[in-house]
Formats: sequence, structure tokens, C-alpha cells
Amino acid sequence: MYKINHNNTLNILEIENSLNNVYGKIHLNSGASLQELTLNGHAIIKDLSPLTYANTYASSILFPFANRIKDGAYTFNCKDFQFEINQKEENNALHGLVYNKTFQIIDQETSNDSASILLEYNETEFSTGFPYTYTIQLKYIFTSTNLSLDVSVKNTDTKEFPFTLGWHPYFSSADLFNSSLDFNSSKKIVLDEKNIATDIEDFELENVFNIEDKQLDDCWILDSNKVTFHTPKYRLIIESSAEDNFLQAYTPPKPNTIAIEPTTGVSNSFNNNIGLEILDANDTYNINWNIKINSNFN
Repeated sequence: MYKINHNNTLNILEIENSLNNVYGKIHLNSGASLQELTLNGHAIIKDLSPLTYANTYASSILFPFANRIKDGAYTFNCKDFQFEINQKEENNALHGLVYNKTFQIIDQETSNDSASILLEYNETEFSTGFPYTYTIQLKYIFTSTNLSLDVSVKNTDTKEFPFTLGWHPYFSSADLFNSSLDFNSSKKIVLDEKNIATDIEDFELENVFNIEDKQLDDCWILDSNKVTFHTPKYRLIIESSAEDNFLQAYTPPKPNTIAIEPTTGVSNSFNNNIGLEILDANDTYNINWNIKINSNFN
């Protein structure tokens, strides 16, 4: 049987099953981010201490843009806008506007086989650089070998707005050097010294992408909706329901840890339009990200 515990003092949800092979921890005050995850007995998302959430954005939902906006500035419908600069060292706006928002519990269900939680943030104020209102819902579904994350964004404003979406989970490997990524891509995003997309170049992947000792902060245009993370102890399949998919991979200053980020756009998307979408007033955008674990020894 699954159970959900709400720590009201810390505003944290903990999800676990009676077999002790599934565990999740969601921080409602930090954008409803999934800070810990165990599936099938494997701890695949761990606390990143001593790194902080303020620096890692661990498992945050990236909206209304994924990655960065150069100098925080963009033009939309012939009007100029300026996001707050929250990455001072590169003078960029970073990772959107909901990573530090508090989400409310709308619904939760448990059974012998799964746990489901529906969370919501309702933006009613005009934000700096994004003068629109919206509602974003997250639905987490836990089973023994799967985590499903449904994201729903409704434009509650009277005006259309631009957006991309992303998710920023960090995964743990027993040996990252001997881990790899498997994905289909023929194009890679060229990034400048401030991690701003400047071009697209051809990319050829032979077999799998071996991580080894690479220091990654790279982005690829995917030709499919699936990425597989191979580790010595488990294999993780990450799938997206989006039509256009991008993969951002980043290795933080934390041993045996890698961010594998599915996104619908790239850095500076509000200016280069790569993956950029427009959501009309009263319309809703839906996406599902699903991760499935398999033991490499089965």
C-alpha cells in the first residue's frame, strides 16, 4: 500500500510504499520540485547537499522558459520586455518564474499499486518581464518502476504569451564515469561563453554517448522523444509527449551526479524562437514526462 505524508511545518510531501522500494519527496515551497526519488529500490534522485537548491534548481519545473534568456531581454508582439536578472555572473534570466513558488495540494490518491498527487500554482500578479496570468498544474504518479509527471499550463490572461517548458532533475549513478546516454540526434546547439544558443551544428552519435570525465553543459535537438540513461546498477528511460524535444545535460560539482533535462526549447528561446510556442488566452498546454527504471541485472 502507498501512503502520502504531508509535513505541514516544512510543507514537504513524502510518498512511499509498504515494500520500501518506492520513495519520493516533494518540496511544495520550492516549485513543487521532486528532491528525492527511489524506484524499484534504486535511489535515482538524491539530496544534492552541500549544493543548494538556489544554485542547482534541482528537479524544478522550468516555465515560462527553460534555460536562459540573454540579458533577460526579449521582444514579443512588437513590445520589449525585461526579466529580472537572477544569474548575475552571466547577466541572464535563468530557469523561468515558478521554481521558487509555493504549490497547493488539489488532490491525492493512494492504492496498493500507486500514489497520485495533483498540485497547483495560480499566478494572478504580473511578473517582471512576463505580464500575464496563468495556472500551472503538476500531477505526479508513482508506481514501483515508473514516475509520471503531467504538466498543464493554462493561460488565464486576455492576451497570448510565449513559452517553453522544461524539467531539471539530477540523477545519481554509482559510477558516472562508466555511465552513458542513449538518444537520437543529428543536431547540437552551439553555446557561447554565457551558455546562450548562437547556432546549430551537425552532430553524429555512434552507439551511445559515454559520459566518462566530460564536464557537460550541452544541448541537443532530439529526433525522438526518448533518452536512456545507462548506469552500472540501473537503466532509466525518460520519455516526453511533446512533438519537439530537446535534451540538456549538465554535470554539477557533485560526484556521480548528472542533470538530464527534457525541454521543449533551448536557451534564449524567446529571441531565437527555437522551440518557442504561443499559448492563446484561455488555452491550455499539456505535456507528460515519464521515467521508467529497469535493473541492469534483470
